[in-house]
Amino acid sequence: MAGFPDSHRPMQARAHEAAPPRRTCIGCRRREDQAVLLRLAVEEIGGVATVVVDPVRRRPGRGAWMHREPECVELAVKRRAFGRAFRANVDSSAVVDQLRAHDEAATRPALVTTTVQPESGSEN
Repeated sequence: MAGFPDSHRPMQARAHEAAPPRRTCIGCRRREDQAVLLRLAVEEIGGVATVVVDPVRRRPGRGAWMHREPECVELAVKRRAFGRAFRANVDSSAVVDQLRAHDEAATRPALVTTTVQPESGSEN
């Protein structure tokens, strides 16, 4: 509100500006800012309700949120959190495999290639 110092602004306006949306990871159950977590959604694939990654965070229906860490993926599988989060019998195997593959690719050492450029051009 224009003209009022922050201490005189309505509490609702200050609270809305300060805190980004927070969500709970279905694996570890820690609350985090929404931007940190990966959104999951359910899509009908071949007549089966399948959990998929929602990268744009706009798929319709219920969403679930999870860290990308392998510990969270394993905890979610162990706790059968996917079915509870979506309140339905869902197939989570594809998204679990995708997240595990992403983690393996991230931990695999990258091939290091170096190209030495001649400094003056007289080396040729």
